[in-house]
This record gives sequence, C-alpha cells and structure tokens, in this order.
Amino acid sequence: MKRINNLYPKIISFENVLKATQKARKGKRYKYSTAIFELHLENNIFKIIDALKNKTYKPSPYKDFFIYDPKTRLISAATYFDRVIHHALINVIEPLIGRSFIYDTYACIKGKGTHKAVERYKEFQKKNKYVLKADIRKYFLNIDHGILYDKVKRKIKCQDTLWLIREIINSYHCNAEIDPSGNDLFSAPSRKKGIPIGNLTSQFFANLYLNDFDHFIKEVMKVFFYIRYCDDFVIFGNNKEWLNNLKKTIEEYLGTERLELHSNKSRVYQTSDGIDFLGYRIFPDYLRVRKSVVRRYRRKLEKMCLGYKSGKITLPEINSSIQSWIGHVKHADSYNLRKRLFSDAIFSKS
Repeated sequence: MKRINNLYPKIISFENVLKATQKARKGKRYKYSTAIFELHLENNIFKIIDALKNKTYKPSPYKDFFIYDPKTRLISAATYFDRVIHHALINVIEPLIGRSFIYDTYACIKGKGTHKAVERYKEFQKKNKYVLKADIRKYFLNIDHGILYDKVKRKIKCQDTLWLIREIINSYHCNAEIDPSGNDLFSAPSRKKGIPIGNLTSQFFANLYLNDFDHFIKEVMKVFFYIRYCDDFVIFGNNKEWLNNLKKTIEEYLGTERLELHSNKSRVYQTSDGIDFLGYRIFPDYLRVRKSVVRRYRRKLEKMCLGYKSGKITLPEINSSIQSWIGHVKHADSYNLRKRLFSDAIFSKS
C-alpha cells in the first residue's frame, strides 16, 4: 500500500470538524459537556481548527473509572473537545487505511460488527470439526507505542497527520497494570505501552495493530477459516493437531508484537460442544445468549426498576435500554428467555 500524503488539510477543514461534532454528540446530546460545547459551536470548531493548524493542541487528562462487564475494566474517557478531534482524524484516515484490513475482521468497522461475525462463525462452523478460540491478554494495555507508531508510519506519509497521531498515542500510557484497589499487578518494561479503552482512536489503532497479524494468518499460514473481533479470534479446521501447532506459531508471532495469548482462554474445542463467542454460545444448530450476559442484564433490569420507582430514570430511557438489549439477543433462540425475563420486571412508582 502506497503511503498516504496531504491528509491534514482535510482533517482540519471546517466541514470535517463540523461532521466530527455531529458524530461526537451522537447518543450524548443531553450530556452537560455536549451542551456546553454546542452552546458556542462555531467558536469551538474554530478553536479546534486553530489548535491543530498551529500545533498548540495538547490532549487533556483522561477521566478514569472502572466498569464490571463482568471482569473489571479501566475506562479512560477523553474530554468532549478531544473526542471531536478524534472523530475529525478518524473521518479522514479510516476509509483510506481500512482498505488494507482483511474481510474477516469485524470490530468497530462500518457494515461489520458482532452479529456479522457470529453469522460468519456459523458459516465456518458447518465445515469444520474443531475451532481454536483465543484472545490476547490485556490487549489494550499492552499495545506498544513504538510498534503502533511504526505501523502508522508505514501507512501515512503526511507529517502533520503523524504529529497529531503521536500526540494522541502519547497522551496515555500504562507501564503497570493496577486493580481497583490500586495494587500493581505487574511491573512492565520501560517502553511506553497502552491505549485507553473507550477512545474512538483506540478502536481504530487496535484494528491496525493486529492488521499485520491478520495478513500473516491469511497469507503466510494460508488459513481460510479465520475471524477476528478486536482481541478475540477463532480459527477453524478439521485437524486438531494442526490447530494446536498453529497456536504455538501464533504465540511466537505475537511475541514479536509484545503481546501474548490469554493462557486460560486460548485452546482448541470441538465445534459440536458449543463455543462462547461475542456474547453468545454457538452450537451447530442453534444459538444461545451467554448466561453471564443474561445475569448482567437481569441485574440491570432490577436497578432500572428501583431507579424508576425513585424517579432517577424515565420510561423512555428504560425502553431505549430494553430495545437495545432485545436487538442483541433476538439473533439467538431467545424468545422464551425474553418472555421470562421481562415478565419478572415490574416498573411501578408505588
């Protein structure tokens, strides 16, 4: 792929930054930070353009918080001003660099997503007895800044765009993993690593970082039945020994990217056993919602019932949540599950 030049004028154009504000406010229209930005929209757009044009832009500190989904994850949220800039960058570079991504990568790509990946899984499952299911240990926290930037430079020639990408990459790093109590889980090397979970740019960088790995699997190892969704991937085959040997090759390759497979979650299964993948348990003839997904949403329904009773949440907000969840689980054989789950949820002010 030829390195791309002359991107920066497109990134900092008024039209592109305006489009970025429209994307950034999607689903966040009623948040305070959105309202403040929108109150002086034109002035704020010109502030962004001037900061990028004059290279005075410095990303603000992130707001950190933990979620439990079900495992503990540290989310680092960028300010609204920064999020607009992230959208402005991705608006321009993603359509160009995304052309180099393989067909069977599905995370955070327009026209792809969880349900497309599951459909592809079901298609591959019919032709294979075994599947290597794997995920990468603490992927976002272990993305190496130097390796990531080298991958970006192989795609982009525009020096101004590279400056902006460096600013975003260097705005965050995690050289030690911590748990919510503040304890170090392990000490990391001196090289800077880690990108924040939750950033739009992080989703794009996460896809780019494993793009070489995707091509290695497809073109060097000649694997046809391969699907990747961010740091989760599956490889199908009819020879169990071949899949186990391939796993060793993958571990060696990922080591060169300063990554490692999660030892407890990476192994070869029989496809007939039903495999957990992307929130579903996938069997050859039917699809179930994972039990952990059901448990989490049952707890959420209970909280929404209490929230409605106390006036902290409205019926439209509840309906939006329910419709979103139904949109996910309706792809599985879940009619009786939905009927049972929602019959137990009673929204009442009394």
